[in-house]
Amino acid sequence: MTLHTPVTDVPINARKFVLATDLDGTFLGGTDADRQLLYDWIEANRDTIGLIFVTGRDPKFIRELCDGGVPWPEYVIGDVGTTIAKVVNREIHPIEPLEKDIADRWGDAGASVRAALDGHPGLTLQPTAFRYRVSYDLHTDSFDPQAHGIIQEMGHDTLVSDNRYFDVLPRGVSKGPSLKRLVAHLDIAPDTVLAAGDTMNDLSMLECGLPAVAVGGSEPDLLSRVGPLKQVHKAAAIGAAGILEAVAVRNFHPVPKGN
Repeated sequence: MTLHTPVTDVPINARKFVLATDLDGTFLGGTDADRQLLYDWIEANRDTIGLIFVTGRDPKFIRELCDGGVPWPEYVIGDVGTTIAKVVNREIHPIEPLEKDIADRWGDAGASVRAALDGHPGLTLQPTAFRYRVSYDLHTDSFDPQAHGIIQEMGHDTLVSDNRYFDVLPRGVSKGPSLKRLVAHLDIAPDTVLAAGDTMNDLSMLECGLPAVAVGGSEPDLLSRVGPLKQVHKAAAIGAAGILEAVAVRNFHPVPKGN
């Protein structure tokens, strides 16, 4: 596949449309043809489309993904909202003024969280050394839900996603608050942004008040929570095709024919 990097002199707050998208199951979801259609559409319209990744993935994964042919974003909200960064020359640089509050809320809590949940039933520590979160693989058949109380008592938040992942996050920090903070920082008109996701770790992003889409194939718990929200389009199409469906339905930007 062709390597991509955004090339435009148009500031992101002057674009017609900004896509703020989750990766797994959303931007990376659907058929190869659907993904390629979405990616090519973005690349052909960089002057009018802005791209922000809002993901649980870390910067290393994003660099490898984009060097492999996925369109480069201009900004990244990574690590389930605990990283807020700008992409410059294919490098991901944290935006320190936006991350200071996140760092202050976390307070270098990684070691104490890992110690508190060491050996906890149903949790397996993930090997990645995140800066402001601790993440586990969740085994539902053996998981002891007292883990939530332990972490709440420590002053942090827990997040279960797709019944497979258990994240410990700084209190009040997740995808939605970080996305709203970045949108305000960049002076992007909120009604030009589409937030896209498919699992419970996207809930705060889909319910933060911005226009949003839960793509086809979304986690049932997510669909249940966003069902009453008028600003959230519930797409029939899976993954990448669901994003284009929502763009067309909400008339954000002309889309490829057939969408």
